[in-house]
Order: sequence, then structure tokens, then C-alpha cells
Amino acid sequence: MIQNIYIIGVGLIGGSLALDIKNKRPEVTVYGIDKSEDHINQALELGVIDHKATFEDLDKADLVVLAIPVDASVSVLPDVLDKISDFTLVADVGSTKSDICKVVENHKRRRNFLAMHPIAGTEFSGPKAAIRNLFNQKTNIICEVEKTAFKLQEKAVGLFTEIGMRMRYMNPESHDKHIAYVSHLSHISAFMLGKTVIEKEKNERDIFDMAGSGFESTVRLAKSSPAMWTPIFKQNKTNVVETLEDYIANLTQFKNLIENDDFEGVFNEMKDTNYIKQILNGIQ
Repeated sequence: MIQNIYIIGVGLIGGSLALDIKNKRPEVTVYGIDKSEDHINQALELGVIDHKATFEDLDKADLVVLAIPVDASVSVLPDVLDKISDFTLVADVGSTKSDICKVVENHKRRRNFLAMHPIAGTEFSGPKAAIRNLFNQKTNIICEVEKTAFKLQEKAVGLFTEIGMRMRYMNPESHDKHIAYVSHLSHISAFMLGKTVIEKEKNERDIFDMAGSGFESTVRLAKSSPAMWTPIFKQNKTNVVETLEDYIANLTQFKNLIENDDFEGVFNEMKDTNYIKQILNGIQ
């Protein structure tokens, strides 16, 4: 049974997991660990966690969830595995998987670790950003599942399925390559669109008065935490650079079509890209 859950990092993802698990399994006790005392206190006040804890308490855990920036997770995970019991499962929720899998590949408790990435989130951060049902009908990528003890992975899959996630299995390298296109590039695009408009707005004060829902939805991800995303881009540098090269090539091609008055080409580019509606059909 999973009774005592320790969340390391009580922000959006860690906090939302805590809320959803407590909703489905009210008998569990959720403990929070965070380097920010303000975050811990907020999480307690909001009912996201039940108690404060420290790393020294991890031997009492049935499940530990690492929900901190990916560079911190890589640094902390070996120490967490050193502190847990032989019957504890540790899962991380980071957006990159290769480095974290490599850092524990020879750890004596590798079988206690589940590398996963729930594809869910918002542009907000901290305990106040935690929301219920964030993971309902969302995909949870699990990497190197064969290296996790079967009974532990079975408990985890049962729990995460219960809160609405569907499981997908992938190796870390494939995960990091694919996620660079569908997530990391989206965030970079939003940040740079926001930067471009901010720079232009210095001279044209009316620009934000003209910004509608299209701009707002496109640039929404630029409100995301740089402290979280900088380590992601660093860990997934090779794949991110590759996606940027492809993206820049497409932007350049589109610019050239407009410069050359090839508006039939512009139309066809957009028409062909409309196929994305079929690909994305059904995503919540």
C-alpha cells in the first residue's frame, strides 16, 4: 500500500499531484519538502500537504516524488535513493530524462527509481498554482520501466492511472528528442515572441492595446519560470538546438515567400499546416 507520500518540491506539479492523490486516496498522508519555507507554509495553509518533512524522514516513505528543476533532480536523486528503504519508490517528473537516468544507472537502488514525465502543466509556479484534476486524461511518459522493480512500478502505474493519466513507454533518448519539438520549442517560441513585442513596445505604446486573445494564448508560455526552463534547455541542449534550426529554417522560408510576393506559397504553407488540427484532435 502507498500510505506515506513525500513530495520534494511543492509547486505546480508536485502540489497538483498531491491534491489529486489525496482526492482519490484520502487515507494517504502527504509530506512536503521544499527549500523555500514560504512554499512549505503556503502548501500547508492551502491543504496541498499534511505535514512538513526533511530528507532525513525519507526512510518512512512509500513514495517519493521529485518535483524540482531538472538540474536539482539530477543532483539530489542519488542522495534520495541512499536514504529510502528497500520498499520505497522514487519517481521524478522532470521534462528531460537522459541525464537523470544516467546519474543512477549504477546505483544500488536503481530498481527503486521510476523515471517519468507527466505531460501536464500551466505557465504558473509555486504552491498557489497547484490545481485539482491537472493530470486527468494527460499522458505520462515512463522511461526505462524495465529497470524499475515490477511490484513498485505496478503500484505507481495503478496510482497514476487512478488520477486519470494514461501511460506511454519510451527510452530516455527518444523522449528528449520528441519533447524538444512539442514542448521545449513551444516555450522558446513564446519567450522570443514576448521579447520581440516588448522591445517594439518601447517605441510603440499602443501595441498592447491592440493585442487580442490570439497574442495572449500564443505568448502564454512566456510567463513560465526561467528557473525551471533554463536547466531544461541546458540538459537537452543538442535536441533543442536541432529543433531551433528546423524552426528558424521554416521562419526564413515563410519570410522569403512574403518578400518575393509569393502569396500562393504563403497560402499553401498555412493550408498544409492546418493538418495539425487532425493531429491535435482530442487533446484536452
